[in-house]
This record gives sequence, C-alpha cells and structure tokens, in this order.
Amino acid sequence: MNNKQIKVGFIGNPNCGKTTLFNAYTGANMKVANWPSVTVEKMEGSFQYKDYNVKLVDLPGTYSLTSYTMEEQISREYVMSGTADVIINVADASLLERNLYLTLQLIEWGRPVILALNMMDILEKQGMEIDLHRLTEMLGIPVIPVNAGIKKGLDILIHTVIHQKARAKITSVIYHDVKTDLKNRYAHNHHTAFFMMYSDEIEDKINVIQEKLKEKYPEIYNKRWHAIKILEGDRAVLDQYMIELPVDFKCYYAKEIINEKYDFIDAIISEVLVNKDKKETFTDKADRILTNQWLGFPLFLGIMALIFFLTFTLGNRMKDYMLMCISAVSDYVQVRMTGAGIHIAVISLVVNGIISGVGGILIFLPNIFILFLALAFLENSGYMSRVAYVIDGIMGKVGLSGRAFIPMILGFGCSVPAIMASRALEHKRDRLKTMLITPLISCSARLPVYVLFSQMFFEKYAIIVAHSMYVIGLLMAVLVAFIIHLFNKRKTEFDLLLELPEYKIPSVKTIVIYVWEKVKDYLKKASTTIFIASIIMWFLMNFGVEGYTSDITQSFGSFIGRKIVFLFQPLGLGYWQIIVALIAGISAKEVVISSCFVLFGIQNMTSQARMTNLSNVLRGMCFGTLNAYCMMIFCLLYTPCIATLATIKKESESWKFTGICVVFQLLLAWFVTFMFYQIGNAFL
Repeated sequence: MNNKQIKVGFIGNPNCGKTTLFNAYTGANMKVANWPSVTVEKMEGSFQYKDYNVKLVDLPGTYSLTSYTMEEQISREYVMSGTADVIINVADASLLERNLYLTLQLIEWGRPVILALNMMDILEKQGMEIDLHRLTEMLGIPVIPVNAGIKKGLDILIHTVIHQKARAKITSVIYHDVKTDLKNRYAHNHHTAFFMMYSDEIEDKINVIQEKLKEKYPEIYNKRWHAIKILEGDRAVLDQYMIELPVDFKCYYAKEIINEKYDFIDAIISEVLVNKDKKETFTDKADRILTNQWLGFPLFLGIMALIFFLTFTLGNRMKDYMLMCISAVSDYVQVRMTGAGIHIAVISLVVNGIISGVGGILIFLPNIFILFLALAFLENSGYMSRVAYVIDGIMGKVGLSGRAFIPMILGFGCSVPAIMASRALEHKRDRLKTMLITPLISCSARLPVYVLFSQMFFEKYAIIVAHSMYVIGLLMAVLVAFIIHLFNKRKTEFDLLLELPEYKIPSVKTIVIYVWEKVKDYLKKASTTIFIASIIMWFLMNFGVEGYTSDITQSFGSFIGRKIVFLFQPLGLGYWQIIVALIAGISAKEVVISSCFVLFGIQNMTSQARMTNLSNVLRGMCFGTLNAYCMMIFCLLYTPCIATLATIKKESESWKFTGICVVFQLLLAWFVTFMFYQIGNAFL
C-alpha cells in the first residue's frame, strides 16, 4: 500500500526555533542560530511517520501576513497558496504575547493551524507557566508544547497534524471569563461565526467589502480575510482585488485592527500566563551592559579583537602540525614520482602546482576553524542580535536600518549567505545598497592572506594588523553607505523591529554542525576551485609562446602581468607576480596565496622554512611592510569572488548592478590602496 502524503508548513516569528524543529524531524543540517533572519528562503525536507510521508517546508521568519520584506513575501505566498495541508505556527513560549499576533492572522485565514510552543524551558526558568488547556480553548486550535533542541513533543505534534488535516474550518472561540469590556463591546455577536471579532464600525465595513468581493470575485477563498486586508490597506490585496466603494467610505483601519488584535492578545495573556510578573532575568542584566549606548560598540570591537587573538595564537599552534603533514606528503610524492622516472614537467605540476597550491591553503585550516568556532558561539548565544541593535543608531545616519548590519556580520563568515540575508530589508534600494557594501566586510576567505603577510612582515604585531583589516572593512562599508545616502534624494526613516532572544549556552550539536559545514565548504573549495586554479596558474607560469619553459619570465603569466603592472605601481604593488595572483583571486580569495607560492618560485610551499624563503624573496624585491599592508588592503576591497558575484546577480536580478559592483570595488580598492601607499611613503 502506498504511503499517504501530507504537506506541513512551518511558520513563525524570526528566531522562534522553526529551523531547529525542521532539523529535528528531517535530520537536515540547515543553519541554526540564536538570532533572526537565518532562513532566507523556504527549505524542504521529508520523513516517514507511520504510514504517512510527511513533507515539511521551513519558511522564513515573519511577524505577520502583511508582507514588507522578501522573506515575509515568501512566507505569505506559501500560506495563501494552500499548498500545505496543515500550518504549524512555531512560537517562542517565552515571548508568547509578541508571537500571538501572527497566530491570530493565521487562524483568520481559515486553514488548519497548530500552535507549537517552543522554548518552554526558558519560560519555566523565568518562573512562569502557560495554561495550555485554556489557551487551546481561547484560540480554537491545538496547542502543543515542544522542545526542538532535545526533540521533546515531536511525536505528539505530528500526531496532531494528522488529525488536524481533516478539519475544514476553525471552530468558534469560547469567550467566557474574558474581560467584561472585551466581550460586551460588540453588538453584532459575530463571535458565534468568526474567530476574531472587531468593533461594530469595523465589522460594518467588513460586511460591505465582503459583498463587493462576492459580486466581483466569487471564487475568492475566505472573503472576510481579504476584506480585513483591504481595510488594513494591504497593497498586494488592493492591487489584486480592485472594487468600487462609496465615495465617503473610510477604507483604512490598519491601526485600529492592530490595536484590537492586541487587545484580544492581552486578554488571552491575562488568562493563560501564570506568574507573569517574573523576576529580572540574566538577559535583562547582561543587556544593560552589552546594549548600552556608550559601551555596546566598544565591547563589540573588543570581542572581535579577542576572536582574532584566538584565531592567531591557537590557530598558529595547530598550523605547525598541518605544515608537517603536508610537507611529508609532498616529499613522499616527489620521491616516488622521481623514482618512477616520470617527466620533470609532470612532477612539477603535481608537487609545485597542485600540492603546493592546495596545501598552501590547507595550512590555514586551523585558523579558519577557530574563527568559525568563535562566530558560531556568538551567533548561538544570542549576542549577534544585540550588535545589530547597538549599531542601529550609526546605520540610521548612513541611510540604513540596524537590520542591514545582520548581512554585514554574516559577511565575516562568507559573503554569499550575507548577500542572501539582504532579503530581510524592506525596500529594494536598501537591499541593493547592502549588497554593494557587504562584500567590503572581510570574509574568512581573505584570512589566509592576512595571516601570511602579517606574520611575514609584522611578526609580533601580526594580530593587530590582521584585526585592522576587519575594522577597515567595516569603516569602508559604513563610509560608502553614508556617501550614497548623501546623494540619495529619497531619504528613509527606519524603525528597527528586531527580535532580541534570551541569552543561552549554545548547543554543542548546533556548534558542531555549524563549524563542520563551514570547514566542509572550505575543504570543498580547496578540492575544486583552488585545485583547478592551482593547475591553471602552473600552466600560466610554466608555458609560454614556445611551449614548456623553466624560465618563469618567459611564461604567459609574466606577459599578462607586465602589460598592466603600470596600473599597480602607484599602489606599491608594481610586481607582475602580485598582479597575476590578484587576478587569480577573483575565482576565490584563498587562491591569492596559492598563486603567490607558484609565482615567486617557492617550490613545495608547505613548511615554515619555505615561508621564510618567500619573505626573503619579497624583501629582496623591495617589497616591505608598507607594500604588504597595501596588498592586504587591496585584497580586502577589490572585486569579490565569482560565487559572491553570482549571488549578487541572482538577488538583484540585474547584470547591470552586478557590473557596477565589480567596477566600483575595483576603483575603490585602487583609490584607497593608493592613498595608504602614498601617505605611508610620505611618512616612512
């Protein structure tokens, strides 16, 4: 017998635990973090429950079914499409009052809904309880407590889904014991037929609009819901269903409808939440310091400095072992291939091209590991949301919301998900501005460049120099946004609406999954993009117009670099090897390092001694500390990698804008590096 099919959609406020619950059911390793806007597109998965094949969809976080951002549009369209048999509204039990607004809208829509109360443990730690029986009674839908982190309540929730699928209509709500002023306000007695009732004035308007919709659009599902949306001034509904109303018909009650919904929520909370007057939590105490208007930003910079200190100190100790392993592999391969009588060109390709190129990147894996471990802890502890809140004032002055800082923070890890996170912004022009400045944030791919050049040229000050790259990236992003804001005629005022979750000790499993996914991506890049780039670079350095050559100055790479070296001389980068390495770095920023190993003729670049040789070669070419610093600045600011450019094209849906990003960042990198080098030359 074929399994029965059932489709379930997860929807809820940002940071309520939807993705954790999704992962618990499907076994997927989707990104989970203790901050909002993690899911930027709907994710799908499936699992077997008895004789049912359950298909799950994890939707982006949204506060309501009135869509403003791309994330909210995705969630709304899915709910309204009727694709899901049952909608599971995942709510943070510790923030029930805030989460119930979306719940009321979902119930009004009229499809089968289940409220899954997550994070009940946090509520209990605050000394509060929820009367689940009364909450179920007042909402008219099943309410199931779950703990996604430890997979508690999952079977009951899916069992309820199976039964809820058969319900065609939400039953009327039982209002006894609700506040007297709430239940006596209405003359229409609509609560006998509808879940949510409004004041008589609004109900009269709803009736008129429903009749108009019935006449012109008889096929509409849930005309009452659409009538309410028209009264709210919902642009999507107004554009889709145009009706003629009386001239004197007041048709904008968004504020009144919101207020009356929250009146009902207040009534619910007063009945179902026990011990609401809780004592001050650890989160409240910590936020007085971490979100302080004077201390918040300096503390953030201090925390980032600590992360880079750990990245260098611990990472470099681990890097020594990586050097030994890769060097041993390289020596073994060279001996075996030489003994087998293989042609010297093939040996050079494998040892000096592939192993030297890929191995030169792998030695920085410990530093990358430490960085991602620290970022995973900050994300899952709940601190990252506070950074966006703290920076909101600064971002407002440059024409962006503090929410725009979330993609910028994600950029510390990788620019690709950071660009995708710009969907959380309401206006397209703000999304484009964020996409333009986010690549200026120093991603993990640039870290090997900083580690190598700072250690070779700045020694005991390496940590400070590397950290300065991240600070410069942030400052440049903010400065560019400010300049655009000055020339933007359409100024926007922002009110930041951002979930500030409870601080918590990150889950070991979540941390492991996060770090492993990042390390796996790094290894995948080393085995594909960097592998291919290393082979291409070897051919460019070992072949010329006359074929294979041992003289690198006669190679194609030398020819290309020398043709444009004059453009880089004012930047202190007038070396054709550096130029070719930077060109190769557009495939992936790590390739800059592997290319340098090949281009400067440092064979089998997998030991500390040979790293010293590279330093000596560069110094012998009059490439000093100022040149090294300018090299890092240019790597920080110039054209992002191919993967980032592809994401910008996808998100902006514009080749023109993508081209603007490429040209703008090249010019910006050239100008800023030029200024640093010229000013540095004047004082050194």
